[in-house]
Amino acid sequence: MGNPVEKWWHELNCWDARAAISFYSRTLGWQFDDIPLNDGSSYWVARKNGAPVCGLFQLDENIHRGIPAHWMTYMTVTDMDVAIRATAFAGGKVTRPPLHVPGLGKLAIVTDVADALIGLIEPEVPHPLALRPLSADAPHGHHLAN
Repeated sequence: MGNPVEKWWHELNCWDARAAISFYSRTLGWQFDDIPLNDGSSYWVARKNGAPVCGLFQLDENIHRGIPAHWMTYMTVTDMDVAIRATAFAGGKVTRPPLHVPGLGKLAIVTDVADALIGLIEPEVPHPLALRPLSADAPHGHHLAN
């Protein structure tokens, strides 16, 4: 049990946020909080029994053209600036620079040396990923989803 358990955040990136919200509300009983972003768009946090389980982001035709709807996983980092520098140093690329989502934290998307996408999240203190360390037997976000 000496190994720490990685923490992560799941995010649905889709073209029709309202349809996705309706689907997941009906199928999994999730409730969604609409969080306005600085650019005027929204980010939705899905909750089950009051606990955040994932995020939802609507893709924009001007920025995300040709990208299909998909689920993205974000791995937690303690310092986004250090993680971004380490990504570049190790041969990866930053494909979406850090973006702050109020109540959630900083999110960025990078690629590794094999061009595989992975998200990074530096959670804010009020977010459950930042509040409590996960033990091997504690439920993780995806275990709370349904």
